[in-house]
Amino acid sequence: MRSTAARTRRYYVPDPRAEAEPRVCDSPGCTEPGAFRAPKSREALDQYWWFCLEHVREYNRAWDYYKGMTPAQIEAELRRDTTWRRPSWPLGRLGALDEALADPLGLLARRRTRPTPPAEEAPPALRRPLAVLGLGWPVAREDVKKRYKALALAHHPDRHGGSPEAEEKLKEINAAYAAVMRALKPAQG
Repeated sequence: MRSTAARTRRYYVPDPRAEAEPRVCDSPGCTEPGAFRAPKSREALDQYWWFCLEHVREYNRAWDYYKGMTPAQIEAELRRDTTWRRPSWPLGRLGALDEALADPLGLLARRRTRPTPPAEEAPPALRRPLAVLGLGWPVAREDVKKRYKALALAHHPDRHGGSPEAEEKLKEINAAYAAVMRALKPAQG
């Protein structure tokens, strides 16, 4: 079995700049070696000044990346940094991208619709009485009372000149009201 040291062996690659003559500090009048790099400006972060330790400390104390920027520019800069300054956009906004993607299972659909939970169904014994009263389930006792009064007033035989059809309709409404109120009584306490 091979040892761990044999598997993690690293090879030294010499730095070609190491053999070159040492840099001199870029601060005017300084002859110390420039061993520390500092960016030249916010716009040129890949170009550097080379300073000695004393002058790089002075440069760092004075460096303010956001100096001279408005709050909107600072916010835009921070937003660009969240994606490492790479372009980013929502999927499906590049014109023909939607047509280029085959999505037979519909996994990439823009608008996902959540399945609506099934409405609570009324007990089978109450479906017909609720239909007669024109109410849905679940229903409150107060709603049943209001609806019953409105239907009883509208279908009362005295309002229809003693019509037998109105009398039958009122009997049906009364029976439906009684059935729903019986069913709701235990539930309401």
